[in-house]
Amino acid sequence: MSVEEIKKQTNEKMDKCINQLYKELATVRTGRANPLILDKVLVDYYGAPTGLRQLAQVSVSEGTTLVITPFDKTIIKEIEKAIVKAEIGITPNSDGVVVRLAFPPLTQDRRKELAKEVKAIGEDTKVAIRNIRRDSTEAVKKLEKAENLPEDAIKDALNEVQKITDKFVKIVDETVTNKEKEVMEI
Repeated sequence: MSVEEIKKQTNEKMDKCINQLYKELATVRTGRANPLILDKVLVDYYGAPTGLRQLAQVSVSEGTTLVITPFDKTIIKEIEKAIVKAEIGITPNSDGVVVRLAFPPLTQDRRKELAKEVKAIGEDTKVAIRNIRRDSTEAVKKLEKAENLPEDAIKDALNEVQKITDKFVKIVDETVTNKEKEVMEI
C-alpha cells in the first residue's frame, strides 16, 4: 500500500461517515413534517420487517402533517403499530384509507433536547473520523518501517492525513450547527 492509497482510503471512509451523519440528522424531528423521520419505522409485513416507505406513499400536507397512503390497504393497522413502536413521538390517526401524523409544534424544552441529540450525533461522527485518522496514521507508520521511507515523506503523509481529518471535522461542525439552528427555529 502506498501513501496515496492510504490518503484515498482515509477520504473515502470519512466521506462515508459524513453520509451517515446526514442520514441520522435527517431522522431528527424539527418543527416541520419530514418523511425521512419514517426511515426508522419497520412494519411487520407478512412476517418480514419492511421499511414503511417501501409499503406506502408518504406525502407532506400543510407543512405539519404527514399523510401515509399504503399500497395495500390491509396493512393500515400494522403501519399504526409500527409507528407507535418506533417511538417517534407522534400518535398516528387512521381513517381506514390513509394514516395521518400531525406534528404538533415543539416546545422549547423539546427543542433543547433535540439540539443535544444533534450534538451527540455530531460527536459520534467526529469520534468515528478520529478513529479513521488513527488507523491511517498507523498505516503510514507501518509503511515507514516496511519501505524505509525518508522521515520528511512520513511527516508530509501524516500532515496530509491531519488536513483530511480537519476538513471532515469542519464539515461535521457546520452540519451540526445548521441542524441545531433548524431545530431551534420556531
